[in-house]
Amino acid sequence: MFRRTIALAALAALLSSSLPAQDPQSQTGTPLRHDVVVTATRLETPEKKVGSSLSVVSGEELVRTGRTFVLDALEAVLGLSAVRNGGPGATSSVSIRGANSEHTLFLLDGLEINDPINPSRSFDISHLPLGQVERIEILRGPQGLLYGSDALGGVINIITRTGRGRPRLTLASAADTLRSAAADVSLAGSGAKTEYSFGLFHERTAGVSAASSAYAGNTEKDGYRNLDLSARVGYAPRPAARLTLTVRASRARTELDNFGGPGGDDPNSVQTYGSLLVHGQYRDLAGGGRWERTLSLSWLGARRDNANGFDAAHPDERDEGLYRSGLLKLDWQNNIRLGHSHTLTAGLEAEEETGRSAYVSESAYGPYESSFPSARARTAGVYVLDHWEVRDRFFVTAGVRADRHSRAGTAVTFRVAPAFVLAASGTRFKASVGTGFKSPSLYQLFAPPTSFGPVGNPGLRPERALGWDAGIEQRLAAGRVVLGLTWFENSFRDLVDFDYAAGYVNIGRARTKGLEAEAEFRPAGGARLRASYARLSARDKDSGAELLRRPRDKFSAEAGFRPFGRFDLAAEVVWVGRRLDRDYGAYPYPVVALPGYVLLDAVLTAPVGRRIELFVRVDNLLDARAETVWGYGWPGRVARTGLRLTI
Repeated sequence: MFRRTIALAALAALLSSSLPAQDPQSQTGTPLRHDVVVTATRLETPEKKVGSSLSVVSGEELVRTGRTFVLDALEAVLGLSAVRNGGPGATSSVSIRGANSEHTLFLLDGLEINDPINPSRSFDISHLPLGQVERIEILRGPQGLLYGSDALGGVINIITRTGRGRPRLTLASAADTLRSAAADVSLAGSGAKTEYSFGLFHERTAGVSAASSAYAGNTEKDGYRNLDLSARVGYAPRPAARLTLTVRASRARTELDNFGGPGGDDPNSVQTYGSLLVHGQYRDLAGGGRWERTLSLSWLGARRDNANGFDAAHPDERDEGLYRSGLLKLDWQNNIRLGHSHTLTAGLEAEEETGRSAYVSESAYGPYESSFPSARARTAGVYVLDHWEVRDRFFVTAGVRADRHSRAGTAVTFRVAPAFVLAASGTRFKASVGTGFKSPSLYQLFAPPTSFGPVGNPGLRPERALGWDAGIEQRLAAGRVVLGLTWFENSFRDLVDFDYAAGYVNIGRARTKGLEAEAEFRPAGGARLRASYARLSARDKDSGAELLRRPRDKFSAEAGFRPFGRFDLAAEVVWVGRRLDRDYGAYPYPVVALPGYVLLDAVLTAPVGRRIELFVRVDNLLDARAETVWGYGWPGRVARTGLRLTI
């Protein structure tokens, strides 16, 4: 029935792709302006009208910094904490405001990309390159109303480029002291009725030891390879309609180690990852331009293989794992303009997720096998949002949503996000309160029991979150200075945890709260200064203990200027404070303190003629030892250089 419903809906409209809002070009020495964003309200909205806490990493910043992967671009973002199990390509995750990493919903052009076969349904962000990314929008706080399951902590929406104007071919290459080599090719443009954007990215690196070389016995480097292809073709059969097809495929190979800490090295442990995303969307206007209709259909398939055979260092140990997942999703959204300052958004979503896995191992304890047969779950949701404003001063988005999961039942969420602007003083007040939920993952629901006891629990309930924030933004010096301060608090209940006697159960409770401060200054001459600071308290409400891997303090700052009016020189510093973790190399896994660290990066870009741009980037100038997971490695000082040719 579910597949027939999607098929009938797809026949009702041709395929198309989303139309992300254009990011205004910043001009040297001009006042800061509010960007147009899409993630906070599901439609194009000036940022000043948004009451939610939102950060935007613009395309200009992404190009200027010379970074390669999305994860690198998120390291310094306010309210985010990134964790990686080693060097390039190692499993990586992002936490928002102290929530669990699986409480971050990742979107690619508005499409959900969290992995259904992951035990907690989180997303490994390590493989996403920046080559085709136009900007990244980060939405903090529970977002169940807007996006349904998984967005308890917030949403990260990675928005890719669309073709605009005359054909434009860009060729880029880079190399660094980790023996990395990268190539990036893109072609984009548009005509009277068509638009297109194609991209090809490839990188390979010798990497670093996944098990930190700071511990005894870890000398072998773990390499990484990544290949990513994307295509986006759009067609406008008439002025008020657009249809596009988007296809994205990626394949990565990561060398791994057995564990972090002393003796974790393994010379032949390898993980291969592949994914395919196919997305179509139809968008048009009716009712004299007052009714915008969008029908979207997407499919995401992912495959992960782990292979670790016998070797000289581990002659009696081997393991293999195979993981498959699929996500089919339909989204029908309607924006109805009831007046010049009043828009109603309503829609429905339906999705089906599938997954299966198999794992075998041999060791001194004997053979072990774990099989997770194919399982599926379905979710249907309906939502309505009201966007309302008064005299370009007061803005509010409010709404309610109901989702029905085929196993976990019904979840109802809401959100209210007002903003108030005093134009005369350049002051903006903002606030939001909302709820979120996370349906149990396929593994948490259906994992078969083992000889040690039960695992999956079909009776699990959704995890729940209630969160609020309130803040003030002040603009000074004709908009060239922006100061912001935000308070927030989130409460989580019914968190899924593992009990050795009962398997997965709803027993967890947690609370996160804190303060976020940010400042930005753009004087004349192309100079820029930006800084942010976050203070976080994240605790288990039952035991009172600090949650692991959440830094209490994080500070970041960037300074840049344009010497001689042509070059661009920038430096960025990130300080991450003390965190707690567990040493999984010693039983019974004692709690350990990870020391704080400081990362200092610098990048110089220089145009050579009209078509070529060179860059030199040095990461971790201080050669700091940064451990985000106990026992796992981090690259030391790395110098990277490259060029970009535009035709």
